Amino acid sequence: MFTPKIPPPDTAPTPGTSLVQPLTGLVHPPACTCHHTPTAPAPVPAAPPARPAVRFTPGSLIVAAAGGTAVVLVVGTVLVSMLLATAITAASVALCAVVLRSLLHRPNNR
Repeated sequence: MFTPKIPPPDTAPTPGTSLVQPLTGLVHPPACTCHHTPTAPAPVPAAPPARPAVRFTPGSLIVAAAGGTAVVLVVGTVLVSMLLATAITAASVALCAVVLRSLLHRPNNR
């Protein structure tokens, strides 16, 4: 059941042969048969005049300012709440450390 399955020697390819047969006798026809001589390349059309990529209207400026303000307020709220959670956790750990120190330092004074 756990022995490797080796193919019989007559089906395994030999080092000198390949399983892929080479392509021979392929001749591609020319792209066109009109036999014309190449001419000068066609002139490049003129580029359109440059214009700004983004145009702001007064309404879009108000929407962008309101969106930016909302993002700043939400990110600020999240960061302040994370800072507050860290401060509360640090204060509680410090209080537990003081209580444990007082319990372990003077066991005879209880």
